[in-house]
Amino acid sequence: MVDSTPDTAAHPRFADALRELGLDVEVRRFPDATRTAAEAAAAIGCELSQIVKSLVFAADGQPVVVLMDGASRVDVELVRQELGAGSVRRADAALVRETTGYAIGGVPPFGHRTRTRVLADRRLLDHETVWAAAGNPHTVFPLAPKALITHAEGTLVDVRERSA
Repeated sequence: MVDSTPDTAAHPRFADALRELGLDVEVRRFPDATRTAAEAAAAIGCELSQIVKSLVFAADGQPVVVLMDGASRVDVELVRQELGAGSVRRADAALVRETTGYAIGGVPPFGHRTRTRVLADRRLLDHETVWAAAGNPHTVFPLAPKALITHAEGTLVDVRERSA
């Protein structure tokens, strides 16, 4: 079951961001959480790699958001090199909420509480449409990857973990 009530399904902060950007997207609400990429892909009926994970890291203590396809993992060393940072680690739940205004599992690619550097893995461009969280673990929205990265003010990078 899908409730595709536009805007109202999204987190209020994210709905405001959509309006400010002039974006008219279909926000879909699911009764079961879509907190993980696998849950979201199953609920939507799309490929795992079409899900956008918005992951927060701390690079030398400064938050950075990495947008990664749902089928891949972030190579923290590549993020460190990209940023020229001394150290990079996954952010804890408190830093994620403080930086973005959202809880882990519902972080959208833009519309964050604070302006944060965004890195977007190039592999997102492999799809015509990708799906990202709309501010809570029950909502997602579709967008062309180039538009998503543009609205997130993301820098295209290659930070996907390579298989051995």
